[in-house]
Amino acid sequence: MLIQSIAILATLAASPSEPQVITLEQALEIALSENVSVKVADKEIQRAEYAKKGTYAALFPQIDGSASFQRTIEKQVMYMDFDMSSIMGPGAGGSEGEGGEESSKQNNGMEVGRWNSFSAGFSAGMPLVNFQVWESLRISGQDVELAVEKARSSRLEMVTQVKSAYYSALLAKESYKVYKEVYDNALANFEKISLKREAQKASELDYARAATTLANAVPNLYDSQNAITLTLWQLKAVMGVDLDMEIDVAGKLSDYAQDMSILFGEDELNLDNNSTMRQLAIQAEQLASAVKSQQYAYLPSLNLSFVYNYSAMANDFEFSTYNWTPYSYVGLSLSIPIFSGGKRLNNVRAAKVQASELELQTENTRRQLQISIRQNINTMETAMHSYEAAGKALESAEKAYDITQASYEVGSSTLTDLNDAQLALVQARMSVSQSIFSYLNAKASLEQTLGCDFLE
Repeated sequence: MLIQSIAILATLAASPSEPQVITLEQALEIALSENVSVKVADKEIQRAEYAKKGTYAALFPQIDGSASFQRTIEKQVMYMDFDMSSIMGPGAGGSEGEGGEESSKQNNGMEVGRWNSFSAGFSAGMPLVNFQVWESLRISGQDVELAVEKARSSRLEMVTQVKSAYYSALLAKESYKVYKEVYDNALANFEKISLKREAQKASELDYARAATTLANAVPNLYDSQNAITLTLWQLKAVMGVDLDMEIDVAGKLSDYAQDMSILFGEDELNLDNNSTMRQLAIQAEQLASAVKSQQYAYLPSLNLSFVYNYSAMANDFEFSTYNWTPYSYVGLSLSIPIFSGGKRLNNVRAAKVQASELELQTENTRRQLQISIRQNINTMETAMHSYEAAGKALESAEKAYDITQASYEVGSSTLTDLNDAQLALVQARMSVSQSIFSYLNAKASLEQTLGCDFLE
């Protein structure tokens, strides 16, 4: 599909002067590869996958390196309960010649350590038993599932938007065709009456009415032309292509009239594939895992740790003469939760309340979606009945207009009668197109609600 969409885009870019006619299927294929919301949803899947991989890192050892330097400003003094001079000789701890209080202090204590202290090494640790970490891995996996489902929801919504824009463009073209015919007829009648008026076979009243009818047909013609441009812009926007690219839609609304029927049985009108309900189901699983994770906070955890350091102390910066001493250990640490002031209990309660809220939200969403299904079905049925009635009215309106026009040519009918017949014909044609458009829009909305994928 990606290759096909690239080929379509290349064709569109190769002929910028003339509009490229595309079908609904081609528009959907381009949108599935170029639509911004679809691209963002795919990026969100990648983000969730990376986050999941980051969560798995908690199972592996965490290794950190460290290095430190300390400069002593004032050394510590160590005191003993015996006379230091008996061990180290007279004047231990101080210089000779010093007297008074300072000499007494040095005779009773000894400075320890050196001015410079260096340390470098690494530490490692990993959990051996940690139920909260294990449960967080399940939540991360559910995040990926949720991102995938959100991406599917974006695609379903995009498909509906493309269909709606495509049908709107077809309706705009049908409207333009009708109003163009009205304008052409009004122009032809005005020219005929102008010739009759010059030959003094038409009154000033008929001439004024013909001119008024022609003038009234012009705004509708311009509005319908502008509607085509706007709907095509909207279609290009949801497709994700350049707005300056010249495109046109293939076919006409009447091509879809033969497929106007309710194709879904009662057993198919369920929400099993609805994206919103699937997302809520995944969120319910996440909240259930969150409750377990909070409950696991009551359980002990066991961690393994390892440290290896080299250290040296000196009074100078002659590194080659330093005596580096290694220091290392490996150990197990068991953490047993005892009392946290009710924090863990309240966290469990809060998670359960959130799960209950989601249950209520899910039930309310289910009801709203069921209402949406019924509304779409009713709209489709109404559109089918309207199309049938509008078709009969169109046949009568066409016949009445032909008779009135023939009568007007021989002078049996007035211009007012002809305008009335034409107005009825316009209304009948617009009713036919509008009923098809309403059916197609309701069908697209129903397919999105039921979760019918375009690819399927």
